Amino acid sequence: MTGARLDLEGEPHYVAYVNDVTAELLARDAARVSGEALQAVNDDLLGKLELFRLTEIGAKVGHWIWQTETKSLYWSRGMYELTGLPQRSVLTLDYARSIVHPEDLPHFVEARNRVDGEPVEFRVVRADNGEVRFWRGSMRRYQRSDGSLVDYGVIQDITETHLTKRALQDRLNQLQALTELSSDWYWEQDENFRFVRFEGQLIRKAGKSGIPSIGKTRWEVGALNMKDEDWAAHKAVLESHAVFRDLELQDTDYKGRTYWMSLSGGPMFDAGGKFTGYRGVGRNISERKRAEARIEKLAFYDALTDLPNRRLLVDRLHYALAAMGRDKTHGALLFIDLDNFKDLNDSQGHDVGDMLLQEVAKRLLACVREVDTVARLGGDEFVVMVQSLEGNVEQATARVEQVGRKVLEALNKPYLLGALEHHSTPSIGVTMFEDQSQSVDELLKQADLAMYEAKAAGRNTLRFFDPAMQQFVALRTAMEQELRLGLQRNELLLHYQPVVNARGVMVGVEALVRWNHPQRGMVPPVQFIPMAEQTGLIVPLGLWVLETACRQLAAWAAHSHTAALTIAVNVSARQFRHADFVHDLQTLLERTGVNPRCLKLELTESLLLADQEEAVRKMNELGTLGVKFSLDDFGTGYSSLSYLKVLPLEQLKIDQSFVRDVLSDANDAAIARTVLALGHSLGLNVVAEGVETSGQRDFLLENGCTLFQGYFFGRPVPVEQLQLE
Repeated sequence: MTGARLDLEGEPHYVAYVNDVTAELLARDAARVSGEALQAVNDDLLGKLELFRLTEIGAKVGHWIWQTETKSLYWSRGMYELTGLPQRSVLTLDYARSIVHPEDLPHFVEARNRVDGEPVEFRVVRADNGEVRFWRGSMRRYQRSDGSLVDYGVIQDITETHLTKRALQDRLNQLQALTELSSDWYWEQDENFRFVRFEGQLIRKAGKSGIPSIGKTRWEVGALNMKDEDWAAHKAVLESHAVFRDLELQDTDYKGRTYWMSLSGGPMFDAGGKFTGYRGVGRNISERKRAEARIEKLAFYDALTDLPNRRLLVDRLHYALAAMGRDKTHGALLFIDLDNFKDLNDSQGHDVGDMLLQEVAKRLLACVREVDTVARLGGDEFVVMVQSLEGNVEQATARVEQVGRKVLEALNKPYLLGALEHHSTPSIGVTMFEDQSQSVDELLKQADLAMYEAKAAGRNTLRFFDPAMQQFVALRTAMEQELRLGLQRNELLLHYQPVVNARGVMVGVEALVRWNHPQRGMVPPVQFIPMAEQTGLIVPLGLWVLETACRQLAAWAAHSHTAALTIAVNVSARQFRHADFVHDLQTLLERTGVNPRCLKLELTESLLLADQEEAVRKMNELGTLGVKFSLDDFGTGYSSLSYLKVLPLEQLKIDQSFVRDVLSDANDAAIARTVLALGHSLGLNVVAEGVETSGQRDFLLENGCTLFQGYFFGRPVPVEQLQLE
């Protein structure tokens, strides 16, 4: 509004002009608000554009725009990052074509010609470092409102993905090649546990190329060793979608030969977590199974006669004692020793002696029922266990006496041993039992005492155990006292038997204790070691042996030519189980200052199995000090792969009973080979004991044995007589 004053006829008047400016003001406000909004939108777009650029770079992606009318090419910042070009470089289509790998130009041309967005892969060469990269590109063409055409393209660097896929494919090819060459194979099952795929050499070798099993479940294919309940347990594992390992199955090949396989597998799931089946691997374990069978036979059966050995006898005796306590029946042990067997061995040789032992085993089996047990304890000692005898104790004793007389008669008949006709007689000791009131050891001891009574009565006879025989125990008690005094009077000494390598060079010795009794002279270990073990005197005796051996090692350590020699010491079960054994030995090592790695402890299988967990604990404690362990008389006890894998052993010793006849007995030769192969596969040294001839040495050497001990290389002698140079 505007106005002015006017004087008309002397009177003042006012004139005003009013304009409506509402529209103008609204327009101004709208312009201001619109400007602010546009600035906000612009800022937001710039932020999103920067975010897009960063995203492109992080994802190794770039985009480009080609103006067909102006023939101008635009690259995003991501494109510059992918190519290594500095920004603001002058870009042309020809230049874009020039960075494409020459071999992939056809793919590039295809990518330029495809306007439907389908991706095409090709290689490019970076401008900054010449590195070859793999790209995936796609393009779409659009027509603008003015009719001009514009091409929009996206490029992604897929080098890492490509290299990863190629590495995986290479690895897959390698695995497939190895599978073709090995005894392993690969298998897959669908969601219904039907086989859908097989790959591997064994399938073809077994005559099962996969075709007969395709479309079948594992239980439909079948296995010789699986029962219905076994398959039910396996199905439950599969239905729970759990991993399974080492499922051992026995099958036959197309020639009807049996073989063993071990299968392991795990479930497969798709990206959504849906179960799609199983896949896994299989392995031919026939050789391992055969080796285990041989080892298991060594564990429970005597290699010469195929009779149960001491361990199996003890197991059966434990079972019989429990069963007869429930059934109120009776049993008996007949301890049988062949009279003058040593004379036959010495005069005719071990081969003839072995023939006699085998024939005795056959005759004993013919004298008893199937429910009874005939076992060989070793040497010429046999035990017959008669069980499940009904009636009262007098009736049972009468029946056992009949069995004993039958055995006497059978073993008194002449033997034809090759060209030699031989006559042998037995001495038999018998003890009765009916429940668990007496231990297995007590029963064996009683039968043994009764057998010695039969020998004292003139041999070739039978005697039942009588408590009066305890007088014999009294005599052994007297020997115990003498041995205890002998320890105090320094009557004991060590002899050393060499252990040599393949070149015949002595690398160590085994320490063997001897007792030089003032009245009896040199007492053999067999006469006092078992007694010391039974009475507990073995603990101080064993400690004396260890201390003497360590002092000898300390003396050898002072000279370069003997510093590396080792001494092996036999450790008895009772000594090893003593609560202070580890502490005492550690103290002894510290006091003598010897290198613990030069001391080797020889342990028996029965010792280690009595309490395997405790044995492993003690072995590990001593092993941390450097002490080594050897498994003595391997094969004569419970030889099992399962415990060999967990024991911290360095060495196995093949028992001399297997070495003796390796050149004449195919079974002994096979056992020796098996033990050598087993030792090598477990990374253990193997020492052959009892090598007495060059032929035995050569056989063992040819089969991979590198350490030997026996009369062929040297008898046990005092340290002064050892050839140390």
